[in-house]
Amino acid sequence: MFASLRKTPVSRLKGPVRRDIEINGRMVPLTIREHARATRITLRIEPGGQALRLTIPPGLPTREVDSFLTRHHGWLMTKLAHIPNDTQVGEGSIVPIRGIDHFIERSGKLRGLAEMLVLDGEHVLRVSGAPEHAGRRVADHLKREAKKDLEALVAGHAATLGRKVRSISYKDTKSRWGSCTSDGRLSFSWRIAMAPPLVIDYLAAHEVAHLAEMNHSSAFWAVCEELCPRTDEAKRWLKKNGNRLQALQF
Repeated sequence: MFASLRKTPVSRLKGPVRRDIEINGRMVPLTIREHARATRITLRIEPGGQALRLTIPPGLPTREVDSFLTRHHGWLMTKLAHIPNDTQVGEGSIVPIRGIDHFIERSGKLRGLAEMLVLDGEHVLRVSGAPEHAGRRVADHLKREAKKDLEALVAGHAATLGRKVRSISYKDTKSRWGSCTSDGRLSFSWRIAMAPPLVIDYLAAHEVAHLAEMNHSSAFWAVCEELCPRTDEAKRWLKKNGNRLQALQF
């Protein structure tokens, strides 16, 4: 399975080496990169589960890279099992909104905001525009829903702590779900709108807690759990399902 890796001796790498490996019946791109200060092999699943990154010590023999990948193949199968093969969002896709799967269909109109409906017991998100713009319309809807939920949650949690929030911004970040600066600027990934309400509340509580504790100490987690008593449950959900939300392409 990793025979192609043997074509380029790792000890002679001039830059990143890119290969594809098969995981759960699909080809996943793998980037192998030497790092001068690396003392061991580190395997990382990129946010969204669509690529892998392997960092190795300089001069590591290719056979050791192959052996490492073989030993961790089962782990990769488990970790990537819930990542769908088709991640492009469009008409006919299923996208969760606040943890509830919604079927994406077009309204037939050229303009207009997306509309959430329940038709014959099925949750539907109806979007306007041309077929090739359906994914973008879904993303726009998620951004609006994230803004609506998070602004209310942040305001409530900040009031509980007696802290002021300077600004809130929304981005499509892959490395983190949220951030908080020392001067009270909060930022969130709008993709969190796809998660259940508990998880959205946890993310708001997490970043607001940083207004009191700019670290991840026991004191920080105590504040976070005061704001969101089900913090541990929400963290588990996000760890298990976060990559699936990051994988969707709009």
